[in-house]
Amino acid sequence: MNRTQPTRAIVLFIYLIVLFVLNYLAFRQWLPETNYKGLWFYTGIASILLGNLLVTPFYTKPVDAISYSVFSLIAIFLVNDWINWNAIDKTIYIVAVSFQLFIVVISFINILTKDSQKPFGQKISKTCFILSETFGNQKVVFSVVILYALIVFHRSSTNEMFFITIAWVLIVVIEPDKHIINLYSRIQRIWHKITNLEHVGYISAYQMPNMILIKQPEDAYTNFGTIIMYKDSHASLKLGLTLNYVGRDEELLLRAIEVDAPNDILKSIKENTSFLSSNFVAYLDYFEENPEDKNRIQFLNKVDELIGIVDDQTNVERLKFEVFHDDEIETGSIVEAEVNGELVLYQVLDGYTHEDIVVQRNKYGYAKAQAMKIGIWDYTSNKFETNNWIPKINSPVFLKKSEGYKPEIDTIGHFPNTNFKIRIENVNELVTHNTAILGILGIGKSMLSIEIVERLIAEKIKVICVDLTDQYAKELACYYDVEWHNKSYENIRNAGLENKDNFDDQPKEGGSVKNLTSALEDDINDFLHNDDKHYLKIYNPTEFLASKQLFEPKSYKNGPGKDDWKRTAPLWDVTPVEITSIISETTLKLLQDQTSDSARACLVFEEAHSLAPEWTSVATEGDKAATNRTARAILQGRKYGLGCLLITQRTANVTKSILNQCNSIFAMRIFDDTGINFISNYIGNDYAEKLPSLRERQAVFYGKSSSCENPVLIRLNDRYKFLEAFREKYPPPEYKENDSQDLNSKNNSPREENDDLPF
Repeated sequence: MNRTQPTRAIVLFIYLIVLFVLNYLAFRQWLPETNYKGLWFYTGIASILLGNLLVTPFYTKPVDAISYSVFSLIAIFLVNDWINWNAIDKTIYIVAVSFQLFIVVISFINILTKDSQKPFGQKISKTCFILSETFGNQKVVFSVVILYALIVFHRSSTNEMFFITIAWVLIVVIEPDKHIINLYSRIQRIWHKITNLEHVGYISAYQMPNMILIKQPEDAYTNFGTIIMYKDSHASLKLGLTLNYVGRDEELLLRAIEVDAPNDILKSIKENTSFLSSNFVAYLDYFEENPEDKNRIQFLNKVDELIGIVDDQTNVERLKFEVFHDDEIETGSIVEAEVNGELVLYQVLDGYTHEDIVVQRNKYGYAKAQAMKIGIWDYTSNKFETNNWIPKINSPVFLKKSEGYKPEIDTIGHFPNTNFKIRIENVNELVTHNTAILGILGIGKSMLSIEIVERLIAEKIKVICVDLTDQYAKELACYYDVEWHNKSYENIRNAGLENKDNFDDQPKEGGSVKNLTSALEDDINDFLHNDDKHYLKIYNPTEFLASKQLFEPKSYKNGPGKDDWKRTAPLWDVTPVEITSIISETTLKLLQDQTSDSARACLVFEEAHSLAPEWTSVATEGDKAATNRTARAILQGRKYGLGCLLITQRTANVTKSILNQCNSIFAMRIFDDTGINFISNYIGNDYAEKLPSLRERQAVFYGKSSSCENPVLIRLNDRYKFLEAFREKYPPPEYKENDSQDLNSKNNSPREENDDLPF
């Protein structure tokens, strides 16, 4: 049982009375003599008592060893009588002085080498520390003084030697106060439930708020997450949790964080630990005996999730925190901190190393993490609410981690390694406010767009895919009526071939592009207005052939005769970009019959860099005008319920006239600076800088259609898991004529992780 300062003072007073009694028995006088005969009392016993009870009752620092030895040397010098001493006295004198000098030297060596960076110097320092602590403590140093006094000054008197030896044995060897108090403690525990305390160290500094710095001897070690108790100089009992070691200053430096506990628990602990002295830190086993009280303190039940503490430079949107152990944290991880009594979630985006000076040249290196605020998770609505303030510095940060994520009907993904789901807030707004999926080849863009298309179909929104890859027809085969599709395709192809080689005096009437446009208009009109059975239309512009005339016909001589003149005009093939513009403009034209706040039709541009290229990337001059017409259709389409889903692996090569209209963005792995700089305008530099390091099927999602108001890094749904959840409620239609099969329904292999085709 540890003794408080008042208790030790009382014990000291009792010991002094005993010493005066022993002095009387040895010298027949109550007060010790002030000459050499009082050396044993003044410099020996008194110093042992002061050191053992008041100054260094637990361990001895090198500076303490030096002070004890120097004090002893002065005392020995003051009573020496070298001229009149015999050989025995001189020998004892030399041995005593040499011992004290030895303690002074090794203590100084320890102090001088404790910051050494060389292995040999570190070994010397540790060796000297052990010797200094073992032989330089108050008991050994002043016991040498008593032994010196006994032999040199009291060996001629049996009575004096007996009672002085009794005093030394009583105070140094037996220490009856410890045995009596421990005996009392053991008996008291039988009759009263007393919390067991083990000494941890002393408070060295307060790192406000909520943190303390504890000094420990070098051979001590306290595990992370140990519950402790302490009192500071101006407050009552407090509970703490040990964190990590941050360096050394003669002793080890251990940090702990304050733990808030209900008043009744603190009162119960205080009743059993009233003897705890100020700045004294002890291990607490109260909660091992009272687990029900531990369950009432939320912090103690989340120790396994404790990952760090809030650091400086944290602001309203950005959390910076010191990381204790970084084996489980990574980019995308979710952490939690308390802000004004509410638990706010943040997403880790970056980490870096940092170094602080602890004491003098002693440094403490650690990892810092940076996280962006997401919000407060509302378990009722399964969405995030906003919070507009900061957590307190030094407050705990917890890592949120769970397994077994299963997508729900409206979830597009989840935060990595958690069950926090990200939902499509409103499917209609994916269309009316336009959506872009950006990223390099083979990371899951097409699987995400196909999932979105299936969601649109479930909402009875007509989907027109302009697809150069033919992937949508395969992945959405159960929504794709092959016979119906082939009939319409045949009509459109034939229209494009009809009059393909004919020119006209009026350039607009020449070629077959007019026929192709008319066939597409008829087909799209039937799909939008006259068909309640089909919701998916797919066009591959490369499968349509048509021609266009740009200039008036001209005559040229085709032989030697005067009548060998011919009149003609050159014809050009219609490009996929121009066919895309025809589809876009036609769809807008057919929807202008009524305005709508909800989505009616969605244009899907797969490989959009080939369908609506930036003006610097066009193959022909006609593609520039065609891209502008497509962009204009998207711009005007919102009020009629028309929008687009744009997918590309080359952000720099897609017209920004359409990209700038995309309110919702799924940004996946991107390497080119142009793409990163463009996306940073939407999601900010913090998230944009992480795009090159995103894993497969990870994306930064932001926009009006997201359930989060801020950008978030999410793990997208796996295709087969999405199908299991979604098609139970929204089964695909059955087309008797359709002999294709849904590839995903019969093959749930990881093939889908690398789905994009190299077009």
